[in-house]
Amino acid sequence: MKILSSDKFRFYGLCIMLLAGLIFIYSNHFNNPFHFDDEHAIVNNTWIRSIKNIPRFFVDGTTSSCLPQNQSYRPVLTTLNAIDYAIAKWNPLGIKNNNEGIGTFYFHLSIFICFILQAFLMFLLIKKILDISFKHRWDKYFALFIVALYCYHTALAETINYIIAWADSLSTFMVLLAMVIYIYYPSKRKYHLYLIPYILGFLVKEPALMFGPILFVYIILFEKQIDLNKIFSNQNWRKIFDALKSVAVTLVIAVVLIFLSNIFRSKTYIPGGYSKWNYLITQPFVMVQYFKTFILPTELSADTDWETLRSVFSIRLLMGFMFVTGMIWLAIRLTRQEILRPVSFGIFWFFLALLPTSSIVPLSEVLNDHRVFFPYIGLAISVSVALIYLIILKDENKFESSDIRKIGIAVLLIGILCGHAYGTHQRNKVWSTYESLWYDVTQKSPGNGRGMMNYALSQMSKGNYIEAKKYFEIAREYSPNYSLVYINLGVLHTALNDPRGAEEYFKEAIAIGTYIDQGYYYYGNFLFKQKRYDEAAQMLRNSIENNPAYTEPRFALMELYSETEDWSNLEKLAEETLKYLPNDPQCLTYINAGKNKKTKLDIAIETATTNPTPDNYLNLSLLYYNAGSYNECVEACKKAVKLKPDYALAYNNMCSAYNQLKMYDKAVEACNKAISITPDFELAKNNLKLAQSQLKK
Repeated sequence: MKILSSDKFRFYGLCIMLLAGLIFIYSNHFNNPFHFDDEHAIVNNTWIRSIKNIPRFFVDGTTSSCLPQNQSYRPVLTTLNAIDYAIAKWNPLGIKNNNEGIGTFYFHLSIFICFILQAFLMFLLIKKILDISFKHRWDKYFALFIVALYCYHTALAETINYIIAWADSLSTFMVLLAMVIYIYYPSKRKYHLYLIPYILGFLVKEPALMFGPILFVYIILFEKQIDLNKIFSNQNWRKIFDALKSVAVTLVIAVVLIFLSNIFRSKTYIPGGYSKWNYLITQPFVMVQYFKTFILPTELSADTDWETLRSVFSIRLLMGFMFVTGMIWLAIRLTRQEILRPVSFGIFWFFLALLPTSSIVPLSEVLNDHRVFFPYIGLAISVSVALIYLIILKDENKFESSDIRKIGIAVLLIGILCGHAYGTHQRNKVWSTYESLWYDVTQKSPGNGRGMMNYALSQMSKGNYIEAKKYFEIAREYSPNYSLVYINLGVLHTALNDPRGAEEYFKEAIAIGTYIDQGYYYYGNFLFKQKRYDEAAQMLRNSIENNPAYTEPRFALMELYSETEDWSNLEKLAEETLKYLPNDPQCLTYINAGKNKKTKLDIAIETATTNPTPDNYLNLSLLYYNAGSYNECVEACKKAVKLKPDYALAYNNMCSAYNQLKMYDKAVEACNKAISITPDFELAKNNLKLAQSQLKK
């Protein structure tokens, strides 16, 4: 039996400790809900609900999202989302879902496993670089610290918590895998196996294209050993030419991949809405902010309020230009010393990895903290190596001879990791609810209209309409042409029993012209509730015409056809919707209803019977309530809470029904239960006040 040496035992023990620490740091994030772009790419994306659609993902960019303007070409990402969706629906581990709809645990688990595997690849890459440059007996410990600094870094929580940002982490993983294959298997390079993860990485997200330029920098710094300060010597030019030949195939494939992406990407895709020039001149200062965040990540925001610069005569542009040129000059300067070339490599990695988000193609946000996941590998390398060199390697004899210095440095390094560990754990809490995330955005990015709107939505969902209206108005002030603000104001005024005001907001949203499919849907839904059936049907048909994969208007229109007993159109629409949702039980129920002429209540009863979910019983309770069948409403609510004991909405509906039945003591009991689950549930509080006031009479 082979016994580990004390050094190996110490090293592996440290690895296990750091891995355990990483798991603990992220232990509170696995049930964090879907946020932001997750809604259109996963939650409401009908294409990922069946793994049978996977072949289509690779030839049709419209399958990546239910929003036409967001339909990019990322087929591998869409495939993995479909697989995770299927696993979440199966739920083999029996994980309790704390969120509405599909659970998020398996999505987060996939991302986290990929993150751990990425850490291993990073260690292999960094150790190889340090072995070439340092040739030191502690190289593996230095590499381990760099990996730990990166993985524990607080800013990375913005990517790990944001499920659709798996595109960033998975494409980064593929770049690292390609690098490791290339570096560790030089004899196999002729087979170009390293290109497989590179291509897959691009099919996850476009920044993987930077593998070629990063590999080129690696070759000239570590394999060709070029001092960039002497780049114009004939000998160095020959080495650079050889390095270019080594990455030529990679660069050619990049061109082919970009071409294919443009073919398969949806024609409706819009990357952003900024001026190309203004976006471009803003990016140097954005890089300054990213660097600052690496050193001190105290300003993290899920949705920043940064705007583009309007003029080249801006102090921010000057600062950004000085930073970029100064860092590149430093990177070139440090290639004089072999031991400092990892610092240069890290700096080049940082800028190259940022290039896809800093180009002339403006993205929808000027700055986004989840974009640093790939670039921060470079900063982790450069900053850590510079720190290691200055405090240990520059005068190793002094370090070796001083116990105080050893203890001080150990405390410093452990303190850095612990600080990031604490910050990451806290950011996970911020991402734990829709309300907490967007409240954080309102504090960190007070000029962000979208952030204000999303926080208002969190308040409206709780029935806190006064607070919601306040933040919607702030959102409208900051983003006067953001149609979703007007749509949501329309929904709010509907809840406030102000149909005239609601209708004006819906019309204004449609007039703006963006998110037109949602504008038509919400206006149509409003008209349906006002029993203006002909107008409602037209609006819902307009929504479907603008976005056929958007299923909400389809189901609303089916409900309308059922309500008006338009059986032929009901059956036809349900059959058409099955193309997007194969074997969907609700569509099948509507088809049966159309054939057998069943009412809306009949459909709800059948749906709840054949597919007994808490949501279906809640919907049935509402229909019973509207029909005046209050006892049946209570029974439906009881079935809902039996399946989901913490279903506050069902307890509130039960309370409303008991109030109608004049059973006020039971109404109080039900409302108290709803409020104990959701303390800020305004509707339940209002129903409770009504029941208590009646009991006092």
